[in-house]
Amino acid sequence: MGWLTRFLAAVAFLAIGVIFSPETFGSKSDGPNSPTLSTYLKLAHLLSFATAFGAALWVTFIGGIIMFKNLPRHQFGNLQSKMFPAYFSMVGICCAISVASFGYLHPWNSSSVADKYQLGFLLSSLAFNLTNLFVFTPMTIEMMKQRHKVEREQNIGEEVGWSKNVQVAKVNPKLAAMNKKFGMIHGLSSLANIMAFGSLAMHSWYLAGKLNL
Repeated sequence: MGWLTRFLAAVAFLAIGVIFSPETFGSKSDGPNSPTLSTYLKLAHLLSFATAFGAALWVTFIGGIIMFKNLPRHQFGNLQSKMFPAYFSMVGICCAISVASFGYLHPWNSSSVADKYQLGFLLSSLAFNLTNLFVFTPMTIEMMKQRHKVEREQNIGEEVGWSKNVQVAKVNPKLAAMNKKFGMIHGLSSLANIMAFGSLAMHSWYLAGKLNL
């Protein structure tokens, strides 16, 4: 199934959801202008938040771990170097849409304290993702490429896991220093990613409290 086919399928499901929504059948009609701008903004916020939260959950706790445990390390690193810029870009865009729509629906001057906190959580998630996209990810990729070059000279990197790297680093000060620097940068990137995910998780609790099932 090609990209266009998947996109059209998603649009079709969304259209079906609109057709069978309460507003369409008139149970929650707001008059001749229904559905209102508010409904569209709520939909944009919900879809953007759900996409960001789901992507962060998968990449952070499932997909990345599975790939690390099953792919040769250099192959895994090269794949991550292509995936992470796209991942942080997508989540950043979704967070920006969530911030804009939530801010419009909850003007600061008339918002409750809880709403202001939620806007803060969304802004935090956006900030952490942008930091990763523009600061930590480029640094991590550059450091990874340098380390891969040194590892290829030592005939390591095509294995799964860290075992050979750790062994060679014990007798190779250059590789040991690279490992330390890479670990620091990657650790900051991981921390920023976890903080972004945590901010989204806090907002999920707020949204759950708004459900009226």
